[in-house]
Amino acid sequence: MKNVIFEKLNNDIRYKEALTACMNCGVCTAICPAAEFYKYDPRTICNIVQSNNFDEIEELLKSETIWYCGQCMSCKTRCPRGNVPGMLITVLRKISQEMGYFVNSEKGRQQLAIKRTVGEHIINAGYCVHPDIVDPDLHPEQGPVWRWFINNIDDVSAKMGAVYHKETAGALRKISNDTLNEIQSIFKVTGGNKLYEQIEEFSSEKAKDFQANADYDYMIKVYTTDSGEHTR
Repeated sequence: MKNVIFEKLNNDIRYKEALTACMNCGVCTAICPAAEFYKYDPRTICNIVQSNNFDEIEELLKSETIWYCGQCMSCKTRCPRGNVPGMLITVLRKISQEMGYFVNSEKGRQQLAIKRTVGEHIINAGYCVHPDIVDPDLHPEQGPVWRWFINNIDDVSAKMGAVYHKETAGALRKISNDTLNEIQSIFKVTGGNKLYEQIEEFSSEKAKDFQANADYDYMIKVYTTDSGEHTR
C-alpha cells in the first residue's frame, strides 16, 4: 500500500508542479478562504506530504481535510517558493478516490453524489447543472423557486433571453451529439470513466455499513448528511 501511494504521487505531473520546496512560511494558509472557515491548513498538508510520512499521508487520504479546498488557487499566486497547495489537493483527492480512502470521511463519501449529479450531467447533457436533470427534491434549500422555474422553464427562459433547447449560441442551448460524443471520448481516454467506476464500487461496498432497510438510499444519505463539525 505504501509503495502504491508514493508511486501514484510521484507519477502525477501535478504533484511535481505543486510541491517544490515548502518552507512552512504559512502564506498559503493566511490567504486561504477555506482556512478561514474550515478546520483546514494547506501549510500543514504540504508539510505532511513533503515529509514522506506514510502514516500521516494515509490519514490525509481518509480525512475530511482534503475535501475543504475550494480550488480558488489563491495559494498559487502567493507562495514565495512557487508551491501550489490547491493543486496538491487535487492529487490527494484522486488517490483517495482511486484507492477507496474517500469513504472514510463524511465529505469524502459525498463524492458519490457529485459524481452522480455534476459528473453525469457533464457526460449526458454537456452542462455541470441543467434544469432538465436537476431534481428539486435534492435541493430543499431552494424552497419552491427551483421547482416553479422547472415547471415554467419555457416561458421563463424566453423572457430571460435563454435559448432553451435551441440549436444556437447562448445559455441552455442544445449541445450537439458530436460535442457530447467528444466529451464522452475525453472521459474515456483520460481515465475519467474508470475513476467514476471506482467511486461507484467503493461507495457500493461502504453502503453495506449503512444499510438499514430495503428502502435505504446511500446516495441520498451522504448527499444530505452534515455533522456540523467542519467549520471552526
